[in-house]
Amino acid sequence: MMELVSLSKTYQGRRVLNIPALTLLEGQTYALLGANGSGKSTLLRILAGVLVPDAGRMRLPEESGQVGYLPQRPYGFQRSVLKNVTMALSSSYPRPEEAALAALGRVGMENMARENGSRLSGGETQRMAFARMIVRPRKLLLLDEPTSATDIAGNDLVEAALLEYQRETGCTVLMATHSLAQAARLCRRMIFLHRGEIVAEGPIRQLLDAPEDPHLREFLAHWRI
Repeated sequence: MMELVSLSKTYQGRRVLNIPALTLLEGQTYALLGANGSGKSTLLRILAGVLVPDAGRMRLPEESGQVGYLPQRPYGFQRSVLKNVTMALSSSYPRPEEAALAALGRVGMENMARENGSRLSGGETQRMAFARMIVRPRKLLLLDEPTSATDIAGNDLVEAALLEYQRETGCTVLMATHSLAQAARLCRRMIFLHRGEIVAEGPIRQLLDAPEDPHLREFLAHWRI
């Protein structure tokens, strides 16, 4: 179980995140939904350790490398795709190139292993970065629009790889997405943010089919047009 208590963040006098309490159950998959500016990326960046909250405390996996984070615009380093993936492994990791090729295979990029990782398309960079994240077992995955730049085929590969990885590792997944269909396919629970606050949280099918919060109803009405 992972917990957040009294978490807040303010930018230029505007509070963008205010979460009194949130519990993430181990092995559960969560869709993080909300309009632009609702605080989704801020929450993920804080959990990933990229951003420091103004207040609050968190209980997350403490072991190094147990939290994987995929930002909206991941970076491709100026080295081979294979090296971009193996860099997530320690020097003592057994057969690192074999593990990296297997991870690339999950996202359909094993034939691009020798290409320059800094010269890929946006969708290819997302898939490479996803492979870099799943090349090793982790307890928590934080995904910020993980397929926003991929085409349909790439989207399907990433989704299939995520489901397989989650089954194998039993990790917890927290994924921000604007796609309701993707959220329903991949996640069992939903966390809905409105102006930095959690206004709805629960089983995803229940919240999609019978939303009680007016902000969630408005959001669903917009995206179902």
